[in-house]
Amino acid sequence: MIIKNGLVFEPDGSFCNRTIYTRDGVIVSHADADISDTEVIDASGHYVVPGFVDIHTHGAVGHDFCDADVEGLSEIARYEKSCGVTSFCPTSMTLPKDRLSDIFQTAKKIPNSPEYARIAGINMEGPFIADSKRGAQNREYIAEANTSMFQELNTLSGNLIRLVTLAPETPNAMEFIRALHDDVHISVGHSAADYDTASAAFRAGADHVTHLMNAMPPFHHRDPGIVGAAMDQDHVMVEVICDTIHIHPSMIRSIYRQFGPDRMILISDSMEATGMPDGVYSLGGQTVYKNGNHATLSDQTLAGSATNLFDCFLHAIQLGIPAESVLRMVTVNPSRSIGMDKKIGTTAPGAYADLLLLDSDFHLVRVL
Repeated sequence: MIIKNGLVFEPDGSFCNRTIYTRDGVIVSHADADISDTEVIDASGHYVVPGFVDIHTHGAVGHDFCDADVEGLSEIARYEKSCGVTSFCPTSMTLPKDRLSDIFQTAKKIPNSPEYARIAGINMEGPFIADSKRGAQNREYIAEANTSMFQELNTLSGNLIRLVTLAPETPNAMEFIRALHDDVHISVGHSAADYDTASAAFRAGADHVTHLMNAMPPFHHRDPGIVGAAMDQDHVMVEVICDTIHIHPSMIRSIYRQFGPDRMILISDSMEATGMPDGVYSLGGQTVYKNGNHATLSDQTLAGSATNLFDCFLHAIQLGIPAESVLRMVTVNPSRSIGMDKKIGTTAPGAYADLLLLDSDFHLVRVL
């Protein structure tokens, strides 16, 4: 395939009018291209950008990753692709080990097919969290950090776990970070940690924050907590749910100013009600009520979002964040945060040819 005349989003965050060549589903240089390829796409008047990468999504269109259902996960992958998300990390909830085992094994059963978004890995959100900041997680299954449990689950998944969330103030958490930070990206989240404890976790090897500002202490001028600790550690990347419900628009702009375009990652945190009409749904076995873009438990606790990543992308642009920066937050940054930046989230040679055509207002025109 040859894609010509489009404004291509480059790995450095700029746009360039150049031709993209692909061969066997991979982006190649001009020197390696098959110039006899008869499939040519004229992208005149369009942006050509990497397919979006959602590293934190629980489900959509009536299906939940925690259903441990291959057909359901396939439908989630089909929906994600239709929304311009070409790679994603299905995300688990706080559940017992035996159920997580069944759930994780479904991820390796989804084929790499043009009809689906590709599974870039698994995001293990819980059970190693703090009860006081459990949010919509089920307190019955909260557990202490356990390296052997993680390693067993990772083996069963086909070594697909890319991210694991933990609360660093809980028992065994620091030992877990020190033991496994070279094997998996460790994210601080669902935690009541103070600044010193969070800072120690980041120094020990944690490099990520799960949905910044949500399920953690607020950013306070005398107790900056996890937010302040993450700001002070340049290697730490932070997730932001940009549905304008979980975080006020002013705070989203503030996070952008604090962390810049290279450390902020947009996520959907979507659950099965995403792409569905209002009604009653489930998240990790708990009843969730969808009303518009709000998804809540019966006590009004926010339970994931009902917004896909492409809509989060548009929200961020509408909030006044430069489009080039927002594109980094949905392509380059999330792929780098899980160690996949050579293969997804980029238009560089060697990457999968997962590409989007966007119009002049950054609306989705076509998924390639």
